[in-house]
This record gives sequence, C-alpha cells and structure tokens, in this order.
Amino acid sequence: MQEQLKELQTAAIQKVEQSANLKELNEVRVAYLGKKSPITEVLRGMGKLSAGERPKMGALVNEVRERITEKIEQKQKELEDAAVFEKLASETIDVTLPGRPLKEGNHHPLTKIIEEIEDLFIGMGYQVAEGPEVEQDYYNFEALNLPKGHPARDMQDSFYITEEILLRTHTSPVQARTMEKNKGKGPIKIICPGKVYRRDNDDATHSHQFMQIEGLVVGENIRMSDLKGTLEVFAKKMFGKDREIRLRPSFFPFTEPSVEMDISCKICGGTGCSVCKKTGWIEILGAGMVHPNVLEMAGYDSKKYTGFAFGMGPERIAMLKYGVDDIRHFYTNDVRFLKQFSAHE
Repeated sequence: MQEQLKELQTAAIQKVEQSANLKELNEVRVAYLGKKSPITEVLRGMGKLSAGERPKMGALVNEVRERITEKIEQKQKELEDAAVFEKLASETIDVTLPGRPLKEGNHHPLTKIIEEIEDLFIGMGYQVAEGPEVEQDYYNFEALNLPKGHPARDMQDSFYITEEILLRTHTSPVQARTMEKNKGKGPIKIICPGKVYRRDNDDATHSHQFMQIEGLVVGENIRMSDLKGTLEVFAKKMFGKDREIRLRPSFFPFTEPSVEMDISCKICGGTGCSVCKKTGWIEILGAGMVHPNVLEMAGYDSKKYTGFAFGMGPERIAMLKYGVDDIRHFYTNDVRFLKQFSAHE
C-alpha cells in the first residue's frame, strides 16, 4: 500500500506539472484529492489494517495528500500569474499614438443670453430671485391685481392642475413672494429668470413653454425716469451703443402706468425695413410702475413706497440679437444650429 501511495504521488505531481491551464489543474485536483480519488480509496481500506499499522499508514496518506496539495497550489499561482501577464500584454496601450480629440460643447444661446442679462443687472445692484414653476393661483394672479374673473386673465391662457394650482404663466409670482417676504419693509431690487407656461400653439414666434426674465425695484422715490434709464442701459448693452429706445403707453393689470419698450431697428438703423415692418422700431419688452394695489397686497405703504417692474423674453432677445427666424430652433436640439453660436463667445 505504501508503494501504491508513492506511485500516486509521483503520477499526481506529473499531471500537475503538465497542466496547461486552471481548468486542467482543477481536473487533476478532483482526480487525486476528490471523494472518488485513489487516496480516498486507500483511506477507506485502512480498516482492514492492524492497529499498529494504521498510524503509520495514516501519517503517510496525509504526507502524500499535503505534498500533492502543495504542488497544486504552486502550479495554480504560476498559472494565475501567467494569465495576468498575458492579459496585460494583450491590453497594452501604445502611449506614442496620438490622442482622440473630444468634441467640446458650448453654451446654449438662451443660456448665454440669460447669463449676460443676469451679469448686467447684478452689476447694477440687482439680486437673482427664483420661485416655483408649479404655482398658486393667488401669487400668479390675485396678488398681482388680477382677481378671479378678471378679463385680463384671458391674455394668459393657463395650464391649471387644480382650481388653485397651475403652471405659472410668468415669473411675476416671484416678485409677489419677494415683496410678501419683506413684509413691507426695506427696498427690493431683483430680477427673476425662469420657465413659464401658457396654452399656446407652437409656431415660429410662439411656444407653450418659454423663458422669461422679470425685474422689480421697490423703494422710496422710485420714478418712471429710473425705469427708463435702466431700460436704456439694458438696450445699449444687449444690442449696441447706437440703439435708441422709445416707450409707448400700454396696459398691464399689475403696473400703472404701463409701457411697451421698442428699440431702433438694427438692420435699417431706424429708416424702415421688412424686419421692423417699415416702422424703424422693434418691440422688445413690457414695463411700468408697480400698481399701488400690488404694493398694498404685499404689505407696503403705497404712499411711502413706489416701484417699477419690467418683463422680457430671452428667446425674443436672442432672435433679434442673433438673427434667428424661428423660436422652435431653440428647443429642437439640432447640433448644427447650436454650433453656430460658438463664435459668439
């Protein structure tokens, strides 16, 4: 039996050395150390040995098993190391090859316009204020001098979620919330950029979802001349120092008096062309002095405090500044369109 064990050890070690991969090595392990291996059979036959022979035979069996196990572990490490080196060799990167250039993006034209406007007004002492896009009817309409049933609500056909909750139709609710938060004390100087929503048919000049930037100044002795001066600085900064502005009477429920602001046509210089419809002027935004009712509802003393507000659409400004003829270009994510604005950085 001792000779048999020695032969098994020699054969097993030979098989281990001949194993070319981990699969073959595992097969050797099962064949010589598994439940049905010759060594297991020897152990099962030890019951037939005398009491004096069993300890010697047991020690020999353990010695053979440990020797075979040691060889298998050594071979396994060699095969694993070889597999790692082979994988590294196959995945070697040639660092001398030229790199693959990554395509760089650039700011969306609307983002650029909004950031430019924000920078302009921050430089004039304004703060940027934000509010919820899902708004209460009270802040969207009632706090802005538009009670329920007011005919001017038809100007802003709205997306209602419930009778009292809707998608905001303008960013004016941010102004109402800011005035309410200040509790009638201290001056306010903010701009409110954000998305707004109205039930409108999408075409070259209209969209059901678009951007809006509104501004609000509240304080003592705020006059219409302050509003005009602010808008003139804005127009010259955005469209050029040679741009002229004019204010026309208009109507908005939350301002009194209200005005529409036009800028002189950049194409014809004010002489008249097809872009300005032969008038020499292009409408750009709406503005006015904050209505006393709006101030009172927010807790301000309208005899002590006055203010002005204005609202503009970044899409319209971008269309005029960059010569875009269809508002839908801003939302269709056409890379060919967006690439054109990298030159305007």
